[in-house]
Amino acid sequence: MVLRESGAGAVQAVEIPRPEPGPGQVLVRIAACGVCRTDLHVVDGDLPHPELPLVPGHEIVGRIELVGSGAAPRRPGERVGIPWLGYSCGSCRYCRSARENLCPQARYTGYQLDGGYAEFVVADHRYVFPLGDSGSDAELAPWMCAGLIGYRAYRMALAGPGDVTRLGLFGFGAAAHILCQLARHEGKEVVAYTRPGDDEARRLALELGASWCGSSEQAAPVALDAAIIFAPVGSLVPIALRAVGPGGTVVCAGIHMSDVPGFPYRILWEERSLRSVANLTRRDAEEFLSLAPRVPIRTRVTCYALEGANDALDDLRRGRVVGAAVLVP
Repeated sequence: MVLRESGAGAVQAVEIPRPEPGPGQVLVRIAACGVCRTDLHVVDGDLPHPELPLVPGHEIVGRIELVGSGAAPRRPGERVGIPWLGYSCGSCRYCRSARENLCPQARYTGYQLDGGYAEFVVADHRYVFPLGDSGSDAELAPWMCAGLIGYRAYRMALAGPGDVTRLGLFGFGAAAHILCQLARHEGKEVVAYTRPGDDEARRLALELGASWCGSSEQAAPVALDAAIIFAPVGSLVPIALRAVGPGGTVVCAGIHMSDVPGFPYRILWEERSLRSVANLTRRDAEEFLSLAPRVPIRTRVTCYALEGANDALDDLRRGRVVGAAVLVP
């Protein structure tokens, strides 16, 4: 499923040659690919300069078919996941300090590199993560972004100066429903915010252990220690800052967000902090993929045929997906 024109809002089914792995790459036969809100930002033109024509998709699960030279220890038949970050230079000051997520030469799966809305994909072996045999392909696919980026945002939220026992999640979609399970496993109280009238998301949040769930127009009954904003809505930033107590942290977890409105300094004062998340690191993947099966995290998915990618994108665009959408070739 190929994007030919940025901002077109749709992808097209075409036959293209099967890619071949070069040095340091592996060829993966795709078993499932999650449909992420970042895919919407690419397809709808919110993210500039995609590498066109482009196969979107960066929440990929599949099995290795071929291994290029220098791509050991990856091996044929191994089930692996492929995430958003698809390449880093390995030599800049960010890469040398384990911050490859900030590499200025980084390239991204489904944005500058062909991704998972297809039957096959090639990937840099450094950014291919073994998944083992437990769990279905479709349920694991959203872990490759919703899980990994959500986990990075969670770590940032916990890195504030005080203990975080009460966490707010703004936007209860793929990432939040995964992260809610992890936070509850670690003994955190979770407060969830959904769009007004989204009763299915509200039910899911409460089912997964949120102590309260309402819309962003409502004030939670308790003050938060930290909050993570998954919805790409800039007007949520001052709302989240008002919801956290002194010393609290607000983390913006998306790659794209509408403009943040001006807000009074008093809601940032008292050592509140506002942070953004950029991409992921291999450490994030190693930690999350080790932790998630122990929770265990159960992903709620709605599956679509590969040729139904536009239906999946439109359902996500219109807020009709509860949990995560996944394409299955």
